[in-house]
Amino acid sequence: MNTIPSIFNEHKVPFTAFGGTEENLKVLIPSVTCVVLSRNGRQYRQVVIENLLRKGFAKVISVNQKSEQHTVEQLSHQFPNVEFIVALENVLQGELLNIAFERAKTEYVFVIQDEMCGENFIFNSALAEKLISKNKFCIAPRLVSETGHKIAVVFCPDVEKGKFRIEEETSMADNLPTLYSYDYAGLYKRETFCLLGGFDYTITSEYWQKVDLFMRSWLWGEKTSVSNIFELSYSESIPEEDRTVELSYLRFYLKNILPVFISDHAKISKTAFLRFKMGNSCSFVESWTRFKDGMRWTQENQYRFKTDAVSLIENWGKA
Repeated sequence: MNTIPSIFNEHKVPFTAFGGTEENLKVLIPSVTCVVLSRNGRQYRQVVIENLLRKGFAKVISVNQKSEQHTVEQLSHQFPNVEFIVALENVLQGELLNIAFERAKTEYVFVIQDEMCGENFIFNSALAEKLISKNKFCIAPRLVSETGHKIAVVFCPDVEKGKFRIEEETSMADNLPTLYSYDYAGLYKRETFCLLGGFDYTITSEYWQKVDLFMRSWLWGEKTSVSNIFELSYSESIPEEDRTVELSYLRFYLKNILPVFISDHAKISKTAFLRFKMGNSCSFVESWTRFKDGMRWTQENQYRFKTDAVSLIENWGKA
């Protein structure tokens, strides 16, 4: 079992970088790097890259799985001012984003899936300035399906019968807080992302890895909200989130639900072990090993916490 990482990008995923040898000739948004995620090697990748380059980002980084290496090599010759990153092992999109955030040098990073970059894709310097002025860790967009229907993108932490859960909010009000950004899309503060530690590679569920980072950001005093002036549309069917509760959830639980905030720091008491053991099917030895790792990580980061899960849920939406 890998221990919980203590620093940003502690796990160095091997990758190959292509392109990025030429500067963008028309930079209109100098403070923002665009990172485009490729899910399945879309056939219209060339159109996606052309649309992004026209927006005038300081830099465009395309992050890709190892299966796309041949396609990426061809595109890098066609677009030498785009940096294409190909992971050399199978990893989650969160780990690809860790690589991209490390290589981006701008203050902000705009993350988008390639199926959100169709002809109707809009992002310009005026929009960037408005989103940046909100001064949040992440500004998430409103999302529209390929059939034109609005997608629920506001998520709220809650508790039912003593168990943590996440509720969807259907309100279309502007600037609503959301626990996380759906499908990673949004404008992020790069430095904050790195200081938070990025995505935890030891969490092997894409959903719980994503929720872990965003929940941590809230517990450490950062905020994410949804902006009505920021809208993206899918050109294909919307991927479903796999919210299965398995071993990845245990790591999320240890890092985000068990720590209790006291005065100016957080801690996990040894007395919480029994509750943790009763809530999982691991052996006593494995449960204790995982629990000790959670205690260690919490102690290392105890003064980063500004609240705990109970207070976050009780005060959600009040500030």
